[in-house]
Amino acid sequence: MKLLLFGRNGQLGWELQRSLAVLGEVVALDRGGEALCGDFTRPDALAETVRRVRPDAIVNAAAYTAVDEAESEADLARTINAAAVGVLAREAAVLGSWLVHFSTDYVFDGSGDAPRDESAPTGPLSVYGRTKLEGEEAIRASGCAHLILRTSWVHGARGGNFAKTMLRLAAERERLQVIDDQIGAPTGAELLADITAHALHAAQRRPELAGTYHAAAAGETSWHGYARFVVEWARVHGQTIKVGPDAIEAVPSSAYLTPAVRPHNSRLDTRKLQSAFGLALPPWQAGVERLLAEVTGRP
Repeated sequence: MKLLLFGRNGQLGWELQRSLAVLGEVVALDRGGEALCGDFTRPDALAETVRRVRPDAIVNAAAYTAVDEAESEADLARTINAAAVGVLAREAAVLGSWLVHFSTDYVFDGSGDAPRDESAPTGPLSVYGRTKLEGEEAIRASGCAHLILRTSWVHGARGGNFAKTMLRLAAERERLQVIDDQIGAPTGAELLADITAHALHAAQRRPELAGTYHAAAAGETSWHGYARFVVEWARVHGQTIKVGPDAIEAVPSSAYLTPAVRPHNSRLDTRKLQSAFGLALPPWQAGVERLLAEVTGRP
């Protein structure tokens, strides 16, 4: 089996290189490279890459993810998140290849407080969310065999993330202000990569499993709760911390004005994924603890 992976150097792409290796040969690309193109600003070149590699499965971990910048770079975000994805989907349909693509809770409007399942109405609030939804729609329209995995609050030891930012700020400041009215589930890139390999392996044997799934760690928290968890872990494990135990102030989203509107409710109902693929999803705390141990060198 040959797999073509895009976005190899991102948090998720890095983990996918590991998890997909058990399925077969992985051709992993990022933006650079002359022989094969992984640059999503060049959709025609991507199509040529797919034709040359002729993979059994395409796994797309590339995306425009700068949520605020997308508000002023809508054309670029749409090219990467929608147009290029549509090209991959059409090429996959021609070849009879599978396409695995990652989407986001930002395709929803974030209203209410109940977890959304895959059939819930979409209503993105931002350019980023709209372009990610357009990418999903292009895949479905192509007719290719596909798995679309919507996830939330992805973190990994590679690159920047919220937990690493909180560690740094907690060592520098005596007080922190963190948003408490956005709720979701921090999801490890390694967990998402393992889910992907398992789901793709199963779907190739049971094509009826194709479709859209929600994939996130179990449980929920706010960014404020996430920050408290990180800081308390660091304190217990002997990290240098200036901020006091009760000095992390909960504030509303309105305290931080940003170009893009974030959904308040990022809860995703993952029962369809668990049932279809026989998976048990670990609590978000387990993934964050693993991340913290890795980035700090603590056991």
